[in-house]
Amino acid sequence: MRELSLNVLDIAQNSVSANASLIEIELIENSKTNDLLIGIYDNGKGMTKEQVENVRDPFFTTRTTRKVGMGIPLFRFAAEMTGGSFEIESEVGVGTRVRAYFKTNHLDFTPIGDMTSTMISLITMNLHIDFLYRRKLNDKEFTVDTRQLKAILGDVPLNEPSIALWITDYINENTKQLTEV
Repeated sequence: MRELSLNVLDIAQNSVSANASLIEIELIENSKTNDLLIGIYDNGKGMTKEQVENVRDPFFTTRTTRKVGMGIPLFRFAAEMTGGSFEIESEVGVGTRVRAYFKTNHLDFTPIGDMTSTMISLITMNLHIDFLYRRKLNDKEFTVDTRQLKAILGDVPLNEPSIALWITDYINENTKQLTEV
């Protein structure tokens, strides 16, 4: 994929399909060491050991709608091409944890891309799921927690246009502040 945000979207969709009620997405970057961790964690149905072993194979998928699953293999490949690594842990009935480590100064590093659009798509299209988005660059960080937003807004849905726009602006402004010196 041309942007890591699209990998995140694809893997988070796996979490949605696994009936997760909470999906956590974090990007933790250290510009001094040129390291980036992207983690996607859920409390969905999880996978068996056999499924975890097979999930790295693009011709294996737990989905019944198609016979291939490229999300995990492509994400793993993107990380390993930079000299980074990939981890996946899962337990049936508990959930799945996916972590990819990237070296951001490597020639083959894929740009992060539009994480704002990824998060807005996930949040506004899956109102029954809570999302925790954490973005950290060196010593600065911010979070968006839909559980907090829902508690404040009450019956107002997060896909109400003015709310979705506010979340978009919040993520964009805070992402910009991370990179300002």
